[in-house]
Amino acid sequence: MDLLDPLLLARWQFGLTTLYHFLFVPLTLGMSITVAIFQTAWVRTGNLKWLHLTRFFGKIFLINFAMGVVTGIVQEFQFGMNWSAYSRFVGDVFGAPLAFEGLMAFFFEATFIGLWIFGWDKLPRGVHLATIWIASIGAWLSAYFILAANAFMQNPVGYQFSEEGGRAEMANFFEVLFNPVALAAFPHTMFASLMFAAGVIISIAAWHLARGQNLDMMRTSLRYGLWLMLLGFAGTFLSGDQLSLVMVETQPMKMAAAEALYETACGADASFSIFSIGTPDGSEEVWSLRVPYLLALLSTHSLDGCVEGINNLNAEYSEQWPELAAQVDGSFTPIIWITYWTFRWMIGLGALAALVALVGLWLTRKKAKREVPQWAWRIAIWSYPLSLLAILIGWTFTEMGRQPWIVFSLMLTEDGVSPLVPGWNVLVSLIAFTAIYAILAVVEVGLIVRTAQKGPDPVPEPGSPGSEPTSIEDTPTTVY
Repeated sequence: MDLLDPLLLARWQFGLTTLYHFLFVPLTLGMSITVAIFQTAWVRTGNLKWLHLTRFFGKIFLINFAMGVVTGIVQEFQFGMNWSAYSRFVGDVFGAPLAFEGLMAFFFEATFIGLWIFGWDKLPRGVHLATIWIASIGAWLSAYFILAANAFMQNPVGYQFSEEGGRAEMANFFEVLFNPVALAAFPHTMFASLMFAAGVIISIAAWHLARGQNLDMMRTSLRYGLWLMLLGFAGTFLSGDQLSLVMVETQPMKMAAAEALYETACGADASFSIFSIGTPDGSEEVWSLRVPYLLALLSTHSLDGCVEGINNLNAEYSEQWPELAAQVDGSFTPIIWITYWTFRWMIGLGALAALVALVGLWLTRKKAKREVPQWAWRIAIWSYPLSLLAILIGWTFTEMGRQPWIVFSLMLTEDGVSPLVPGWNVLVSLIAFTAIYAILAVVEVGLIVRTAQKGPDPVPEPGSPGSEPTSIEDTPTTVY
């Protein structure tokens, strides 16, 4: 293996920066909605508990949002630096949804976040509430445009190939925008984001409750987080089912690799493997533990459905794209062990996070006869990585399962790298990004932990000064 291979280093760099940036995206998406819901509860009820929870989780939301902006800027620069051949090939198509994300959704989101931050004592209560809801909608729109751009890499539609320019050109913007992959991936991503936000809320609330601090507000936060986790898991599961149907239709090799299915199978033979061992070259299965019919049911919603196998698809693709087949030695297969295990870890970690929430709801129910044991609080406190890891592993599955394509059926990953950028140049930037991101991670975690441990402001006792604000001007102002 050449350690200065530009392709290898460019892939590592993009993977590092993408996954690091994606640490912040789902928390921003989920926490923005949470803050909006809490502020709505305050405006509707006048209960100061909701105001303090709004401000408290609003601080965590803003810290995370700021860090996400900083790390996200690097992403688009890499297209021109390390992936210029790819950028030239799909820039006309790929650039449109990215432009909408940057010029409309992001600025839309950032503008109203600014109004929300500085408008506490300047805007009427209803108008101020609208700013956080609009900012949340902007964040979700931003996510959709990014997913629409990524969906073109998974399932290229709405383009025409220019023989003269040797590149893909936009033919139908609406086909690109409403790509079936994007429509299926969007709810899946959003519900998964709610799960991560719920995990953070559960961990923070459990930390305070285990120490007997801010009991009323943290009980409310805990129950909210537990229910949000279950809602997020249910939505992720159902939307994931729809996404798998789209994946089978548009990228059958990814599904075959996710199941280590080497030969096309139907009915009982199209089984879901719980555990599988393949040959070192990934060409066939040695042994596996399988559930009959389950893969057919998941992939086609029919017990008699057929799922194409890896070897069959390789033969089909080699016949369809003979020149590209020569470049990849006749194998259009991603790394089997990565796709196989990331698919299972994604599902398993998400289910485990939901199980923690379900047990938490039982232990904290109103009719519970015993106090919550300390071991349960510790599990709740340290449960937040479960949903985050499920999201990161799921994103790895999505991108690694597309390999060796950078744009499925149009361009191989090795053809998309910048031809004139030397490996040492990419290595230097990779080391620099790794070091800078490590420092930013320490700063991010430190700020969020310090804010979380400090907790929300205490609710004033009834009748005390400030306990019953009569207008927005009477509400204590927090400077973020």
